Amino acid sequence: MVTIRPAMAQSAASVINCTIPVPDPRQGGKYVAADGSLVAPGTQGAFAPSHRPFTGQEVKRALSGGSLPGTAYDQSQAYMNYIRKLQYGQSGFTCFASLQMRRG
Repeated sequence: MVTIRPAMAQSAASVINCTIPVPDPRQGGKYVAADGSLVAPGTQGAFAPSHRPFTGQEVKRALSGGSLPGTAYDQSQAYMNYIRKLQYGQSGFTCFASLQMRRG
């Protein structure tokens, strides 16, 4: 039998329910290139911003080989490349960092 302490359960639930916008709302209007960098709208091969943020659970599934919901394979890969490049201070960074700590 496994016992989960309330604090740990709450922490796990918050990681699954946290959100990651693609891209950061402060980068409004930018598109996401295949390598995850942000580029000008209309750049060939780049994808429009996601219409909604992705949950920690959705990103966790994509890290395990799935695709982000509502995206084609190439779009999901571009978004995931963007997410992997998140840095401190960007929206979604804490959520993604929490997912990374729980993967090991």
